[in-house]
Amino acid sequence: DIDKQIETPPLSTLLIEKPQGGSITVGGDITFIAKVEAKDLLRKPTIKWFKGKWMDLASKTGKHLQLKESFDRFTKIHTFEMHIIKAKENYAGNYRCEVTYKDKFDSCSFDLEVKGVCSPTHQFTISTETCTGIKVILSFFSEGQEDAGELDFSGLLKHREPKQEEAPEVDVWEILKNARPDEYEKIAFTYGITDLRGLLKRLKKTKKEEKKSEAFAKKLDPAYQVDKGGKIRLIVDMADPTVDLKWYKNGQEIRPTPKYIFEHKGTQRILVINNCQINDDAAYSVTAGEEKSTTELFVKELPIKIVKELEPVKTTVNERIELECEVSEEGAKVKWMKNGVEVPTGVRSRYRVKCEGTKHWLIIDDAIKEDTATYSLMATGGTTEARVQVDLKPLKILQDLQDITIKLGQPMKLHCEILPVNVPGRWYRNGQLIQPSERLTILHRANCTLHDAGDYTFVPEGYSQSLSAKVHIIDPPRVHLEALNAPDNTVTIVAGNKLRLEIPISGEPAPRVVWMKGERVIRAETFPDHTCLTIDVTEREDSGNYKIVLQNEAGEDTASVKVKVVDIPDAPGAPLVPVVGGDWCSMTWDPPYYDGGSPILGYFIERKKKQSSRWMRLNFDLCKETTFEPKKMIEGVPYEVRVFAVNAIGVSKPSEPSKAFVPLAVTSEPTMLIVDDVTDTTVTMKWRPPETIGAAGLDGYQIEYCIEGTDDWVVANKELIEKTKFTITDLPPEGKILVRVKAINAAGASQPRTTQHSILVKEVIEPPKIRIPRHLKQTYTRMVGEVVNLVVPFVGKPRPKVTWLKDDQPVEPKQVSIRNSDCDSIIFIRKAERKHSGKYHMTVQVENHVDTAVVDIQIVDLPGPPQCVRIEEVWGENVALDWTPPKDNGNAPITGYTIQKADKKTMEWYTCVEHYHRTCITIGELVVGNEYFFRIFSENMVGLSESATTTKDSAVIVKEGMYLKNPEYIDYDFTEAPKFTQPLINTFAIAGYNASLNCSVRANPRPKVIWMKNKITILDDPRYRMFSNQGVCTLEIRKPSPFDGGVYTCKAINELGEAQVDCKLEVKGQSL
Repeated sequence: DIDKQIETPPLSTLLIEKPQGGSITVGGDITFIAKVEAKDLLRKPTIKWFKGKWMDLASKTGKHLQLKESFDRFTKIHTFEMHIIKAKENYAGNYRCEVTYKDKFDSCSFDLEVKGVCSPTHQFTISTETCTGIKVILSFFSEGQEDAGELDFSGLLKHREPKQEEAPEVDVWEILKNARPDEYEKIAFTYGITDLRGLLKRLKKTKKEEKKSEAFAKKLDPAYQVDKGGKIRLIVDMADPTVDLKWYKNGQEIRPTPKYIFEHKGTQRILVINNCQINDDAAYSVTAGEEKSTTELFVKELPIKIVKELEPVKTTVNERIELECEVSEEGAKVKWMKNGVEVPTGVRSRYRVKCEGTKHWLIIDDAIKEDTATYSLMATGGTTEARVQVDLKPLKILQDLQDITIKLGQPMKLHCEILPVNVPGRWYRNGQLIQPSERLTILHRANCTLHDAGDYTFVPEGYSQSLSAKVHIIDPPRVHLEALNAPDNTVTIVAGNKLRLEIPISGEPAPRVVWMKGERVIRAETFPDHTCLTIDVTEREDSGNYKIVLQNEAGEDTASVKVKVVDIPDAPGAPLVPVVGGDWCSMTWDPPYYDGGSPILGYFIERKKKQSSRWMRLNFDLCKETTFEPKKMIEGVPYEVRVFAVNAIGVSKPSEPSKAFVPLAVTSEPTMLIVDDVTDTTVTMKWRPPETIGAAGLDGYQIEYCIEGTDDWVVANKELIEKTKFTITDLPPEGKILVRVKAINAAGASQPRTTQHSILVKEVIEPPKIRIPRHLKQTYTRMVGEVVNLVVPFVGKPRPKVTWLKDDQPVEPKQVSIRNSDCDSIIFIRKAERKHSGKYHMTVQVENHVDTAVVDIQIVDLPGPPQCVRIEEVWGENVALDWTPPKDNGNAPITGYTIQKADKKTMEWYTCVEHYHRTCITIGELVVGNEYFFRIFSENMVGLSESATTTKDSAVIVKEGMYLKNPEYIDYDFTEAPKFTQPLINTFAIAGYNASLNCSVRANPRPKVIWMKNKITILDDPRYRMFSNQGVCTLEIRKPSPFDGGVYTCKAINELGEAQVDCKLEVKGQSL
């Protein structure tokens, strides 16, 4: 059976040199060579190497097996080589080489003998299914392919599919992969799988979790299937798109041809195989570096086709019927169908099926009328069908049925005669079978009713012919309103619903029906037994009386129906909000103009915040009145309210929203009301704001007073005040008053805060008292140029008189500004100078009461340099220095000195000691042979002096015991014009990030460095910082923008000449 599944092309001569058998010892190497002449070939032929009958050696290439091929362009010969390296004992056996080119085929067998070793045998099991069209499953006891290049039979054999007798779209492999383990036996039984164990071994391998690939984001699927002649796409998704891929078929590298096409799509790499044939059924693999992904391609055989179609048959009952069809293959499995249902072919069936070679018959020996149908034959490659018509024998009519007209209630008789006489038949009225009853017999019929009218038909059994006649019964028209079950013939309907009035009517022939509303004829539907008025969407205007008029040749009848349309009420009027509280309000509204034909049951109330679109219902029980008090609102938030009216039909549309209103509450009463000051005619009150203000805020305060013993409160302030202090004026001297304060906001006035006791309107003398701040009790120190602003508070009544003295002299107003108030005095110096230092005496006087205070102000500055810096002594590596303190200490004690030294060669100064307190010092660790100068800065609390005092003489450090006679040298001229040793470089900068330009220049004396942008000198621009150190010039641009781009120039100038370098700066915007 397996051999039949392999389609072998016809043999031809392609091999001009065939591989020859040979023998080797264990561990030896051997090469087999096959050559094909390519003079008549348009492309390279396909070659396969096999061991035994099945094992394709292309999938076994590795360390023990190598397949090579080459082409000689001059001789036009393809050379194919198979190298076996370090042969093992199980390599012995029969080998085969197959060469294929289009319809040409050639093969050669040869033997390999491994001396002293017999070829091992291998057990395997083949499980096939020939009826269900399921793939052939080959299962082996060994696992296989664990060591590439091992030539044993444990590798998977090439899968072949048997010829498909049927083509059910069932993939058992996918079903097993997705099924639970407890369902495997059921699936094997359903689809006829006999080797379930071998299939499960392969399934277990497939389900093993693969290691995550570094080259492949998605590998090839385990297997692919394609129809013969079709196209297949093998797709892998690359983790690294730059890696080179190689595709292999059975171990042989695939080159691009019209048949094999390589495609790239993003990270996907696709192999397209066109016009798939049986020889394309093979193992495919793709390699990316060291990684490899493999799959198997199964090519599906072509389905069985219909060669000769079924032919239609027309016959009569009791005749023999034969349906013949021919298919493309012998012994093919086909299925016969009748009207889409499979024909039963059992022992007791009327149908027989016959098959000879490629021909198939369906035979019906004794045809009956029910055999009339469409018969079809189904094969895997198509379907053919034909119509079989079985007719009855002809019927002769001696007397046909006659049409009659009869009045209601009279007897009726129908009569006919046919041949043959004994043929039974059935009577039908209007297509319905007539069954005998007490009132009705087949021979006679009495007292006919309207239901007896219609088309009567007699159908002889077994024949297609029939005899027909019409019976017409006439009756006066009549309207049956009692069927409405409506009191007083009144129909009530809810507006918006569909109204359908079905009123039974009678009359024969069917009467003409007219519906009228007033004088207007309206459209309605009329049926044989009733008339119907339909209004799809009822409205209020549809209410009224409807008149029905029936007319036919037997008479006339009329009737009236009243329709009442009830609806939801109209929306109530927009609500009004007359009263608003802190978290509540009071609202009223007008009832709706139209109640919808049903009494108003109540109202629903909703509210929402003005800025919101979400309404919230406030009552779930209907409000019977037209007033309501919403509560639990947030103070200070604007609200709107609306109302719904409710009747028995439903809820009306909402009313228009009310005008926006804001729930507001008055504040709490002011707190801590006290008397601040009293004069002979005024009283000054102070208080604190209310503890609770609320969302309405605080607009101000209102102060009221009344004379003790009366209730006449007088408003002291005509306008609201925002301050918490107020002076009540024009009071009667020595009178007693009570004072109260109210907080006012948009919601109104709060509860008043009243003084507990009456207030006597009489001024009280309070001795003055200066309250010196703590920081002014010590010397107040400021630097020259700083601002001096001192506030000295005091108390006293009436308002004290304040005077300031400095050094027993009044303070000069042009130098020091002094401002006095009722409670404090301010001394202000805009720009302090050292002459402002001194003791300032403050005097506060109320009548005969006096209080004084002293404020000591010290204005300090940088000190002057030390005086007379001398080199007292030089010994070894040490120099002793001595100096006198500076003449000007900056109005502050000298806190220390900073000593620096400089080599005479460079005259660059270095700090030796800082914050030194004495006026003499010894500097050590000086370099022998150098000559030094020294300078000293003085320091106070402000900082170092602006200049330093330098020693007039230098100190030469001479090595002890040696005397050096300085030779005379001619001074070398080190002067040099500026020269740039490192030019500027064109630079790109990112907007918002600092950029710097660098270059180096050499010159003596030190040059002046000038930076220019677009030939314009950069001066005092805070966006630029310029540095120059040891000849390295730097320009730093802080957070440049695109407008800072341009040509920048660095120019160096000294007395011997000048030089400049340029560069281009481009500023790019930040990418989003």
